[in-house]
Amino acid sequence: MTTQTAPTFTLEQRSDPATDEQVAELLANPAFGAKFTDHMVLIDWTKDGGWANARVTAYGPIPLEPAASVFHYGQEIFEGMKAYRHADGSVWTFRPEVNAARFAQSARRLALPELPEDLFIESLRALVDLDQRWVPDQSLGEVSLYLRPFMIATEQALGVRPANRALYSVIASPAGAYFPGGLKPVNIWLSEDFVRAAPGGTGTAKCGGNYGASLAAQAEGAENGCDQVAFLDAVEKKWVEELGGMNLFFVYRDGTIVTPELSGTILEGVTRSCLIDLARERGHEVVERRYSIDEWRADAESGELAEVFACGTAAVIVPVGTLKWRGGEVAMAGGDIASDLRSALLDIQYGRAEDTHGWMHRLV
Repeated sequence: MTTQTAPTFTLEQRSDPATDEQVAELLANPAFGAKFTDHMVLIDWTKDGGWANARVTAYGPIPLEPAASVFHYGQEIFEGMKAYRHADGSVWTFRPEVNAARFAQSARRLALPELPEDLFIESLRALVDLDQRWVPDQSLGEVSLYLRPFMIATEQALGVRPANRALYSVIASPAGAYFPGGLKPVNIWLSEDFVRAAPGGTGTAKCGGNYGASLAAQAEGAENGCDQVAFLDAVEKKWVEELGGMNLFFVYRDGTIVTPELSGTILEGVTRSCLIDLARERGHEVVERRYSIDEWRADAESGELAEVFACGTAAVIVPVGTLKWRGGEVAMAGGDIASDLRSALLDIQYGRAEDTHGWMHRLV
């Protein structure tokens, strides 16, 4: 990846920050992605001048022309990360270099400029350093500061071509558990009419279009009493890919774990890759391969499939209780492997266990 010396960010502190009492009230009961910290990062890009004007400024509206390319051609990408407060008060994030690499990969696919890795990581540090009082203490539970880096095309132009101007930003939001009910199994709706991504498309990019395309299926799932939607491949409508925003794992009675292989249409989840490593360290055989919906149904019905879980940055790990489709459903047996892996990962992220992999990166 292209690198450059990380610049010094200009700090423009807002004149009306939240009071300590207001912050404490929000941290006591944070809702995912509902409230945001006092500041945000902004960096401008132009085709001729490159990246410039890196700053941390007051969180607020971003002025855009009605003809900005992002509105008309969907040139937009984003990432999702968390900052964790450790017991000694320091603040850390998890594998930011991997998010930086995926952000650059997404940028290439959407014809946006690549942000250098050191600039990406420094943008996180600069924001968290200024807004560090917004990082919840782990004594409050499974809490963190959710970080959302994103990039949009800002050029005022209606020609169908890559934009010559873009804006990179980072915003942050105190977050509690993604599923407030705790580690309870979720019901999954099988989407038979919609697909999330097709070969040659944007499935491996983390862009808004993929998520927007999943919402009709998500609404259908909700109408059928389900929390999430599982998507099949676009060609044969046979192979399980992922949920609308999470990767899937299938655990068998002998301890073998299967997860759909990265096919070019599945997002390369950071949590996914870490869980594969943690599971193998615990003696599980982890197989990355194509996994059919018929196999899921049959093995769940026979009891050979012990448990199913989904994973992602926001939710960490959540067990799957039931798979539903038109005309049928099947329940998962349930087990403790998902819970064990979840605890192992959270202990590393919150500094309660030794980070033997070098996954954590100190921000403050």
